[in-house]
Amino acid sequence: MLSRRGFLKTGGLALFGVGLMGGIPAFIAEAAAQDKIIAPYKKGKTLVCIFQRGAMDGLMAVTPFTDQYLKEARPGLFMDAAKTDNNNPLIDLDGRFGLHPAMKAFEPMFREKRLGIVHGIGSPNNTRSHFDAQDYMESGTPFNKGTASGWLNRAVGLLGHDALTPFTAVSLTSAMPRSFYGDNPAVAISNLQDFALQMRGNPAGTNLAAKSFEELYDRTAPGLLKDTGKESFDALKMLQKANIKNYIPANGAVYPNSALGNSLKQIAQLIKMNVGMEVAFAESNGWDTHFNQGTGNGIFARNVADLSNSMMAFWTDIGSTYQDDVTVMTMTEFGRTVHQNGTGGTDHGRASCNFILGNGVNGGLVHGSMQPLAAENLEDGRDLAVTTDFRNVFSEVADKHLRISNDKILFPDFTAKPIGVFKA
Repeated sequence: MLSRRGFLKTGGLALFGVGLMGGIPAFIAEAAAQDKIIAPYKKGKTLVCIFQRGAMDGLMAVTPFTDQYLKEARPGLFMDAAKTDNNNPLIDLDGRFGLHPAMKAFEPMFREKRLGIVHGIGSPNNTRSHFDAQDYMESGTPFNKGTASGWLNRAVGLLGHDALTPFTAVSLTSAMPRSFYGDNPAVAISNLQDFALQMRGNPAGTNLAAKSFEELYDRTAPGLLKDTGKESFDALKMLQKANIKNYIPANGAVYPNSALGNSLKQIAQLIKMNVGMEVAFAESNGWDTHFNQGTGNGIFARNVADLSNSMMAFWTDIGSTYQDDVTVMTMTEFGRTVHQNGTGGTDHGRASCNFILGNGVNGGLVHGSMQPLAAENLEDGRDLAVTTDFRNVFSEVADKHLRISNDKILFPDFTAKPIGVFKA
């Protein structure tokens, strides 16, 4: 038998350290201290965040098609909502903004007022570096590069639990995203089928099978982890015992055969397995459209089709049983220039837009503020101005959906001002 100290100093800490940020996970530390732990299978709210890496062109995703200045700035990229026999028109949302036709999967949710859009969203820091802008957005501190934690990790710490399950915060990525760095437990799972858990700074601990957890548990002193500790092991073993490989999405949902589609399908599986997941993270790549961006077809159209089709497959898959408890929010580090460049693309800009899906969302609206895209209204004379700080939107979603109200911890040195993306 291993002593409690031996358990924490040897295999126990190493195994549970794989993919779990911040040292000893809360559910292990508290079990070892024989404190009461909340059962991990309680159904709760789940926030799913999708980071569109590369900077999405918000002006093409949701186009102010009545803006003559944009039409002049993009002679080869501008799209209209006018219907003719020879074009692929935008989906007219409200007489001013049009949704890219490749995102037609979003239209029913917008009409049902379950999908909201925020335009002019971005960071107050005007960097146009992908690395820096992503870092600032994920840390939630746009003027402090030294912040050790990510805003989603801080959100986990504010959830109000005495302890967390192994799957409270899950990233369906091969490496831990900056958003999950910090003192609170989080896990990166690149593939549920392989149960590949990875941790920043601990590459030797990858690809551990559930059998290892079982063997470790069998070697520990009886009662060390108590009943709820055993449930945490059971939750880990569920991934091995579930028929993940042959998973059939519910309600006829069909996921795109893409990285994002696969990630969201696995998030849906975890939600329906009731393992206590409350924050999930996925990535969508390829948004840096400097060249041959395309209009109704091309790189951008393929990307937005994948985003919208993946999100709607996920929403269909979880069904009405879970939809009241799930909100999906996208984010991207910045937008693109108002003017197209000489290679049929757009360069690094400032503001973009994001999408928020959920039954509690104040949907059917394009939130935010956007002036006519005349030169005098552009940031630095070239970009869509940031009129909504991303922290206002992120904090409102966290407050209204996850019931987190301590904005001073979630976003230090910032006073959040809700913009109404959630219903009152």
